[in-house]
Amino acid sequence: MHFLDQAKIYIRSGGGGPGAVSFRREKYVEYGGPDGGDGGKGGDIIFEAVAGLNTLIDFRYTQHFKAPRGGHGMGKDRKGAQGKDLVIKVPVGTQIIDDEDRDMVLADLVEAGQRLTLLEGGLGGRGNASYKTSTNRAPRQHQPGLPGEELWVWLRLKLLADVGLVGLPNAGKSTFINQLTNTRAKVGAYPFTTLHPQLGVVRHKAREFVLADIPGLIAGAADGAGIGDRFLGHIERCRVLIHLIDIAGTDPAEAMQVVEEELAAYGAGLDEKPRLIVLNKIDLADPELASGFASELQEAGADKVFAISGATGEGIDALLDAVIAHLPAATVTERPQGEREEEDETPWSPL
Repeated sequence: MHFLDQAKIYIRSGGGGPGAVSFRREKYVEYGGPDGGDGGKGGDIIFEAVAGLNTLIDFRYTQHFKAPRGGHGMGKDRKGAQGKDLVIKVPVGTQIIDDEDRDMVLADLVEAGQRLTLLEGGLGGRGNASYKTSTNRAPRQHQPGLPGEELWVWLRLKLLADVGLVGLPNAGKSTFINQLTNTRAKVGAYPFTTLHPQLGVVRHKAREFVLADIPGLIAGAADGAGIGDRFLGHIERCRVLIHLIDIAGTDPAEAMQVVEEELAAYGAGLDEKPRLIVLNKIDLADPELASGFASELQEAGADKVFAISGATGEGIDALLDAVIAHLPAATVTERPQGEREEEDETPWSPL
């Protein structure tokens, strides 16, 4: 399954059914009169956030959604059937954005089961029976029913995660998330092995939280360089960011500054989120070099530097302790003492 986090769709609610013009004509019934029923209401367009979906790929192949119209009114005061509501199921974390400006968020579906009626169906028209009065005994008026509403909208998916991973390409983010979760992110000795976000559940000291890995950032990403800053939206909802820096790469202080500038350029409060600066791949350097780089990062503005190895797991426990300290108790799950969770061999992933 391909990962898609943006899609443009056309939606239209159902029009109301027309009212009927009918008169009662029965043998041996002396007085007839109008008996045309009202038309039925058109179907609504409803968006529903459902668990288990993690991509908008379905909307690449189906882009037009039209709810059925209401039924015609009929004689014998029979009202037309109401059009069936059209429920469009989207992943949790989907935003619905107006197509004209693309900056007006019409809805933000962040909880499973959350529903929103975006377009209401048109009301059914009145039949001639509703026009009957003491002075108008045989009306022939009726209404055609109100038309439905239509709209082009953009769907934008922002994955829900507690912690986000950021860093330059080849900082070791994929290795790090593979070490902590059941995710099988691609690992390679070349830049941009990660082309789309990855999610994994981290379990540490009877607690768990969701970790998101996004493609690496480079200088100018906010202006579209590299893969750009498109995927930064997936960490907007994170409570804390882990900034991985490759000890064997370029100058660590410079690497930290590049990512910090791109977060600030993107906006949305990313540069204000708590960040844990992590010096990765210490298994490839001697302790003195790691200590020297950590001091440089602190001089460059880092409050504290965690030295780890994503490949061997060295130093990760201390980092996870710091992560949990930044998360409110409501965002982590504690399991009763002695209770053992059944391992799920199929991890959650956008793929």
